[in-house]
Amino acid sequence: MNGPGNEITEVMFRKEKDGSIYAVFPYISWLRNYEIMGYAHIGQHHSCRWEYVVYCTKPAKPEEYKDLYNELVSIGYQLRVIKRACHRKMYQL
Repeated sequence: MNGPGNEITEVMFRKEKDGSIYAVFPYISWLRNYEIMGYAHIGQHHSCRWEYVVYCTKPAKPEEYKDLYNELVSIGYQLRVIKRACHRKMYQL
């Protein structure tokens, strides 16, 4: 199982056009088809579509996502930040 706990969870941090930052967990499937799990300061865990992540956001810089990273660690995540998702791993969900 991925998520808070003892396992390392791979995460990408993305930046919206309005400047807000959120985390994307490309290898954690949400309840609906073709959706993955995300996390933001406001709203916390949510679903997101991979297409939106790719076409409507851009990678966040470490100084931009450090607060969100620390928040995720504080709730139990052990994170490995990645820059790109492996599509082969995503299709195995």
